[in-house]
Amino acid sequence: MAGGGPDGAYFSRLTQINAHNVRTLGFAWEYHLGTTRGLEATPIVVDGTLFATGNWGRVYALDAETGNERWTFIPDLDPQWGRFACCDVVNRGLAVWQGAVYVGALDGWLYALDAETGRTLWRVDTLIGRERRQPYTLTGAPLIAGEAVVIGNAGGDFAGVRGYVSAYDLKSGALRWRFFTVPRNPAEGPQDQPHLAAAVKTWNPRHRWEEGSGGTVWDGMAYDPALELVYIGTGNAAPYDRRDGNHRGDEDLYTAAIVAIHATDGSLAWYYQTTPGDRWDYDSDAKFVLADLPLGGRSRPVLMQANKNGFYYVLDRATGEVLSAQPYVFVNWTRGIDPVTHRPRPNPAADYKTGPKLIFPGMPGAHNWQPMAFDPRTGIAYIPALEVPMVYIDSARRPAGLVEGTFTVPGITPENYDTQALEALMGPLPDLRSLARRSAVPVVSRGVLRAFDPIRGRIVWEQPSPTAWGGGVLATAAKLVFRGDALGQLSIFAADSGQLLHRLELGTSVIAAPMSYSVRGQQYVALLAGYGGGVLADPFPPESAAARYGNAGRIIALKLNGGAVPKPSALAEVPFPEPPPRRAAGPAIVTGAVLYNRYCARCHVFGRGLLPDLRRMEPATHQIFNDIVLNGAYGPKGMARWDDVLSREGAEAIHAYLVDQAWQGYPLSHPGQAARPGPQGRGRRQP
Repeated sequence: MAGGGPDGAYFSRLTQINAHNVRTLGFAWEYHLGTTRGLEATPIVVDGTLFATGNWGRVYALDAETGNERWTFIPDLDPQWGRFACCDVVNRGLAVWQGAVYVGALDGWLYALDAETGRTLWRVDTLIGRERRQPYTLTGAPLIAGEAVVIGNAGGDFAGVRGYVSAYDLKSGALRWRFFTVPRNPAEGPQDQPHLAAAVKTWNPRHRWEEGSGGTVWDGMAYDPALELVYIGTGNAAPYDRRDGNHRGDEDLYTAAIVAIHATDGSLAWYYQTTPGDRWDYDSDAKFVLADLPLGGRSRPVLMQANKNGFYYVLDRATGEVLSAQPYVFVNWTRGIDPVTHRPRPNPAADYKTGPKLIFPGMPGAHNWQPMAFDPRTGIAYIPALEVPMVYIDSARRPAGLVEGTFTVPGITPENYDTQALEALMGPLPDLRSLARRSAVPVVSRGVLRAFDPIRGRIVWEQPSPTAWGGGVLATAAKLVFRGDALGQLSIFAADSGQLLHRLELGTSVIAAPMSYSVRGQQYVALLAGYGGGVLADPFPPESAAARYGNAGRIIALKLNGGAVPKPSALAEVPFPEPPPRRAAGPAIVTGAVLYNRYCARCHVFGRGLLPDLRRMEPATHQIFNDIVLNGAYGPKGMARWDDVLSREGAEAIHAYLVDQAWQGYPLSHPGQAARPGPQGRGRRQP
């Protein structure tokens, strides 16, 4: 199971690799996936076979001792579905149970595969009715819960999506139950499930139900076999934050919540809404850890989550009682959690409806999907924490309007807060220093590995990460903590003190969590290496392995007394090809800038990133630009068609903007070459 067992602790009980010999840890084998997209899954090893998922829901079965391929599975799906993945065409894992491998493909199909051969045993469409025409994707790992396999979906950052989880019979794939996380349109009649009758009263009466309501379950799930409860974390309300001053009762139950469901019939057991009326994209979809903790003089069965909103929650997993809710990063979106009601206290300083506000944490959250680890012996959690503040802006007031797939509201990190470049898209922006006056911590984006004691609610130690966005965590019984990073390093720390014990150069950036297994008495550490996911809309950090060596995905296995890990060849700097002559005047270029930022920029960034920098298009690509964008000429490469939202004039405006931007970048890679003037003698840089 994901995380090593039902507890989801990402904790290995193997001890062969320890503090005394970890410096000899080195290369055992590697397997090249043939992809360059983000890799977020952690492998699972069963009886000497390593199973892992890659992009789109592909599955790889390898000999865990040698890395030799046993079989692969590639789902047959339309590349159009890549357009609906807000955060890359990733997959966070699979489940292996009683000879079958269960995996969700990006396009909504759930597969059961024979673990020996990869043959499809059954498949089922998890998207119901009209949802097949909505922007749903499957990116999370399925959950084994008794005699059923449970799967959620993603898409809450788009319009038209209503969240739910479905449970299917392990043997046949027949539907056992479905649980909706948010109400349906009241105009369609009474709610279709009992728990939604209370929920609909907490939604805005003017909510646009035809545009969906979000609450998707795109990652965090767990199962307690003794209590027969399935636990799910729900995402943000959808499609966007459109509340107004006359709105009363805006809690949007059951979004941004932790929900327990009876595994036998799919009925509600209990819930706790971590961020009622979420306005900051604080999904509760981070992974859960189940444990027994000594609290109040007795052992309590608990569910724990390091939430995106910056609080570490400890709940009684039988009743949902809040036992602890302590911040593990600096927060200012709330004044704290009320000790009696356990509701967050409002902070007017976080209300960006009255103007741009600097808010901690930002939309990536204080902890996202990257797994934390938990040592059940010491009771210490190891959190891949993010300290990323953002300037939030009311989307209704900005010239670029709403941008599908770019989360609930517009937000800008301090590093990207260039008022001159952004105001054409965002509207007037205040000086960052004026927004940061009341900040109690530095206004920078950084990542940190934080050891946290959930019983005492305090930080034990921390280690800074080289970049904000790093990998998930593995802890072991040998008192080691493993974590990969964007620089292409795997660092091993002492679990009790945080001391760095060893660091290996992998040559490929890492965002996934490692795992450990043993074959024939030899302990291995394995991980997927490949950058992407939530950093899809950002260029690779220049110091990252992805920027230096490329982003070819690999599975890497390590063992004691291994050698150096082979590194890819360094990338050469490729100059800009000479762009075609400019044909459009300023207004068309400005229109193209707005459309590009609305539809294209979340995938195609300027600089070295996951997908091509469109300023660097070759002449042949320029010639067929409209055919690519409007007719899907590059569909086999994964580029969707956009003719449902873009006219020919719109596509040509985007092309004009890209040509203009190409002429801004061309002189930088051709010293001595001047930027050619535009049709009106101007070469003004657009945002």
